[in-house]
Amino acid sequence: MVDLSVNLAGVTLKNPIIPASGTFGYGREYAGLYDLDILGSFSWKGTTRDPRPGNPQPRVAEAASGMLNAVGLQNPGMEAVLREEVPNIARIFHGPVIANVCGFSLEEYAENCRMLEEADQVKILEINISCPNVHAGGQNFGSSPQSAAAVTRAVRAATKKPVFMKLSPNVTDIAEIARVCEAEGADGLCLINTLLAMRIDLNTRRPVIANRTGGLSGPAVFPVALRMVWDAYEAVKIPLIGCGGVDSAETAAEMLLAGASAVEVGAANLRDPWACKTIIESLPGVCERLGVDKISDLTGGAHHG
Repeated sequence: MVDLSVNLAGVTLKNPIIPASGTFGYGREYAGLYDLDILGSFSWKGTTRDPRPGNPQPRVAEAASGMLNAVGLQNPGMEAVLREEVPNIARIFHGPVIANVCGFSLEEYAENCRMLEEADQVKILEINISCPNVHAGGQNFGSSPQSAAAVTRAVRAATKKPVFMKLSPNVTDIAEIARVCEAEGADGLCLINTLLAMRIDLNTRRPVIANRTGGLSGPAVFPVALRMVWDAYEAVKIPLIGCGGVDSAETAAEMLLAGASAVEVGAANLRDPWACKTIIESLPGVCERLGVDKISDLTGGAHHG
């Protein structure tokens, strides 16, 4: 029997498979398809303090081996999530939940974290630093070490829960961002978020997405994500969640070998709603082929020969 359990900064998951934020909502839709308790955890939809309608349509476009999205953090706001979604999650899923926290200022990030402090089932706060800083001309918080450090400090001071910073790949040196987050008190990192990209409609000669650019996800980004997980593992000692293009038990195992302790599955859920279930069911066979009795033994294995 293969032991699939993993540990993320003191939080035990029954397996390392986590549906990624933005592809799983708050679990409602998927609960009608399969028993969510098979999951290690899930990261809920990125949530801001105030309700957001999201970006104008069209905001999704196809790409070779992936997709672009510019949904714009559409969500009902933190108060509504705490009032309506958190009690429902407790009915449909009984494991630890990861809350994806978004903000447009340091104060909003901190306030959202404080609001989640009493949500017992929320065990990890995943801080999305790809949000634009409204007080700095719209530059994303994750685009510089200084701004990433500032968010980490703000949320670390606002909560006792483990904080995992979700890093943007749209930077020159992911290892530098990883190190400053660790230095400012992050308990872990999640990487990567989507890659900035665009498509053009040949008929209209205009960008396909109304917002002009969107985030590229899916199998196309997997090699980039894998490399960045590798670089972060070399740079820090805190646990990593690998995210970006994972669509099988084999690619999940690659992420672990690169240094991840767990993996998030994103775009694959949109193509196949049963993707996470299939991956989890396939993991024991992959571990047996790789000669490990504990899946956690794979973490960082490629760094050691």
